[in-house]
Amino acid sequence: MATISPASDFAPTAAAPRAAATAARTRDLRLDFFRGIAMFIILVAHIPFNPWAGWIPARFGFSDATEIFVFCSGMASAIAFGGAFLKRGWWMGTARIAFRVWQVYWAHIGLFFFTAMCMAALDLSGLFEKSYVDGLNLQHFFGDPMPQIVGLFTLTYVPNYFDILPMYLVVLAMMPLMMGLRQVGFWAMALASVLIWAVAQTGALALPAEPWSERQWFFNPFGWQLLFFTGFAFMRGWIPAPPVHKALIWAAALFVVLSAPFGSWKVFLWVDAWNPTVSEPIRETWKVTGELRDKTDFALLRYVHFLSLAYLGWVVAGDKGTRLLPQGNGGLARLWQIVLNVILKVGQQSLAVFVFSMAAARLLGVLLDLGGRDAATVLAVNLFGFALIAAVAYGAAWFKSHPWKSRT
Repeated sequence: MATISPASDFAPTAAAPRAAATAARTRDLRLDFFRGIAMFIILVAHIPFNPWAGWIPARFGFSDATEIFVFCSGMASAIAFGGAFLKRGWWMGTARIAFRVWQVYWAHIGLFFFTAMCMAALDLSGLFEKSYVDGLNLQHFFGDPMPQIVGLFTLTYVPNYFDILPMYLVVLAMMPLMMGLRQVGFWAMALASVLIWAVAQTGALALPAEPWSERQWFFNPFGWQLLFFTGFAFMRGWIPAPPVHKALIWAAALFVVLSAPFGSWKVFLWVDAWNPTVSEPIRETWKVTGELRDKTDFALLRYVHFLSLAYLGWVVAGDKGTRLLPQGNGGLARLWQIVLNVILKVGQQSLAVFVFSMAAARLLGVLLDLGGRDAATVLAVNLFGFALIAAVAYGAAWFKSHPWKSRT
């Protein structure tokens, strides 16, 4: 990829290099594909006591679908918002970011109140022995709502389960700062991002999540911004695309495979059941590497693991995702084209899909409570959830197309 000069990104009257500007505007097939895959994984992971959640990538390594979502969001932001800085200058670019932050903020508020209402309605129905409000740890909110509503709107109360969007909007709000530093040079922006991440690892930048305990935001935005701006820089062309090289492929693959026993407690238990002697050093390594694989502050091992997975996915998908396209005209090729179209559409409408899926996941868990968790019921509920988020993606795209406007 071409490197963009600092001036080209902020002077509205300056002509940006044509190749770099085109690269930033063009939506890579791989971006929508992997973000779409992340949306399906996130749905599976958030359905309560979903047996399928035992087989998501998070169970086999340090990173998971959250990393895919944040990294791809950084790439998508380079396309969606980077152009505003490029064409209209820093102030108008900042205004564009402020509008997006406003949208994400109200998506967060709406998601919380809709989900809280659903849990309250289930408890009030009297049809269930357990409390869905307590299951989502919302008893404090309903027990003393006035201070919690204030905390919710000021982001000093970030309940469990509702922590991704607050992290995302804070990272978005950091973009004008990073783009301003980009005027000095890419090195200034990169150094700032790394330093903020490093300070976050010390716990100095932790944000309070609730007033009655010392719990912090589960996703510290000052740690996770490193991944977001890495994706942003790749898409803008500030970081060159890595070469396809056998040594890099082997290094990434070996790191992913060899780190699996240390990346997930589930894999550790399997090794422990297979051979307790072998599991002993793994157990000790698990304890020692705790801070290096921490999810809250986005620790180093998660970053390296995700970059390794991303590189392998980048190589397998091929240039611009050409290997993702169906080969031939047979029945399987046509079926894959249909599946691919759905995945891409879900990836393109990720915010709408994410908000819907977080609410729907709790209700899909109710279906599992009612129908049981045998293999057939679990299959049906998960596929039903997939169909729902696909419908939401197509519906969101239809509304965004403004079909009521005249085409003439």
